Amino acid sequence: QVQWVESGGASVQAGGSLTLSCSAPEYIYANFIREDYTLGWFRQAPGKEREGVAAIDSDGNTHYSDSVKGRFTVSKDNAKNGLTLQMAGLKPEDTAKYYCGADRRSARAFVERLWRGYSGGQGTQVTVSS
Repeated sequence: QVQWVESGGASVQAGGSLTLSCSAPEYIYANFIREDYTLGWFRQAPGKEREGVAAIDSDGNTHYSDSVKGRFTVSKDNAKNGLTLQMAGLKPEDTAKYYCGADRRSARAFVERLWRGYSGGQGTQVTVSS
């Protein structure tokens, strides 16, 4: 279990923007960096499975789900032991609770994996109204 702390979620109108942040305890984040983990975001909408959204690997390579490509940008914030997710052009279908995660595989694998059973933070709620 990773004690991620996600923040920045809010209720916005369609077309709006948000920036989400998450952080992990320093010793955990340092281990992620040392062990070349891929870090990123996944989300869960009501009644739906969790889905990968965006990921960044140890070399800075990123991968996005088709649904958010071109609208979301993931980046690491080493000073804060975490990640950010810049979200623009938000759509009602982006409504979900957003979580941070870590995986030893590629950024693409991060986005494509199933996140069932991953135990991390409490997430941050994003609600987009039309």
